[in-house]
Amino acid sequence: MCGIIGIYNHENAAELATLGLFAEQHRGQESCGLAVSDGKVFRLRKRMGLVKEVFTPEKLERLKGTIAIGHVRYPTKGKASADNSQPHVQELLSGPAYALASNGDITNYNYIRKQLRKKGVFFSSGNDGELLLKYIVHEVEKEKKSIKEAIHSLMKYVKGAFSAVFATRDSMYIFRDPYAIRPLVYGQLSNGSIAVASESCALDIVAPKWVKEVQPAELIKLTPKGIESIQFNAKKLRATETVKHCVFEHIYFARPDSIEFGENVYEVREKLGAMLADNDAEIEPDVVVPVPDSANFIALGYAKRKGIPFEMGLIRNHYVGRTFIKPQQTIRDESVKQKFNPLPNFFKGKKVVMVDDSIVRGTTIRKIVKLILDSGAKEIHLRLGSPPVKHSCYYGIDTPTSKQLIAKHKSVLEIEKLFSVTSLKYMTTDDLRECVEK
Repeated sequence: MCGIIGIYNHENAAELATLGLFAEQHRGQESCGLAVSDGKVFRLRKRMGLVKEVFTPEKLERLKGTIAIGHVRYPTKGKASADNSQPHVQELLSGPAYALASNGDITNYNYIRKQLRKKGVFFSSGNDGELLLKYIVHEVEKEKKSIKEAIHSLMKYVKGAFSAVFATRDSMYIFRDPYAIRPLVYGQLSNGSIAVASESCALDIVAPKWVKEVQPAELIKLTPKGIESIQFNAKKLRATETVKHCVFEHIYFARPDSIEFGENVYEVREKLGAMLADNDAEIEPDVVVPVPDSANFIALGYAKRKGIPFEMGLIRNHYVGRTFIKPQQTIRDESVKQKFNPLPNFFKGKKVVMVDDSIVRGTTIRKIVKLILDSGAKEIHLRLGSPPVKHSCYYGIDTPTSKQLIAKHKSVLEIEKLFSVTSLKYMTTDDLRECVEK
């Protein structure tokens, strides 16, 4: 899970792209970058760190141009390093220059990389985005295909999740994998410029006249001649009949003020909470408390349906990043201690429904439960807005092996005992399907 931004044909492209990246900072906090073209040359700046640290006003002054593509990284494939940060840029001695930023993971990465290496293609990172860039450039420069043909070939042979923005010095191409696993939207500004982003909330800041979702296997071509939508045959390019949107976007990743896969994220989360409440008739709690922030609307939906007070009993320090997307477990553990604090005297003697979006490894929620018990809670009933996470994801979530997934190895009763909670309930898969349209 990463966040991408693209700005086409705007005199302040870098500044607008930076605003968009800041709006998507929740999607990746390890590194960030911008590639900006003035029609003659790409200027690239990417560093480890947060957007406001990397793109100060002084640095942005050096990134002049009318085309900008940007990225915030959450590491999945490739170690945490500047080399693996995006965007990736390739400038050729013959003159052409290309840049790309992508969100998602390539499942046949090793095979495609090996095939390209046999053809003399050099790699400087272990990142999916570089592979996508090198694939397209090889198809264009060596196989003499058009960019349209190269991206169509990529969709046929490169497997996995990719929502991407690709740029030359004067044009931009926006495309999405045939399954549409990760979100991607674009819109037109009042002056005719085009903005593209992983989430609609990143476009809201530039007030587009309209916003559209990039369709599965769709290519949006932006050139000085205008906008062209090219729809490849998605059904022929995928092995299943239907698209495969990542439901974890709705449950956890996305900001609640975004629209993803055609649905309001906050409305989906309220539906999840209401569904949990409908299946929870046997308990009579005093209060519903979310684990902030992604569970806020799930807990609100639960409280509304049950007619129980909703309270922000846990206070989150917003200057600490999202614990799930920290690259190392030791950093995640430290973040929990710094990130949450119970309201003084709030939990004493109360029966609490504590709502979280999911349990992945279990280390974070276990520490939070201890905080609340130490604050005097009488009972804690833990409710999850997702089914048990029992299998690894290879499309952009940092769960490389099932060994890390607590629900894979422990029953509900075992987790209740381990966490010291009165009860634990997950969302069922069928109920989850009822809460989303696609």
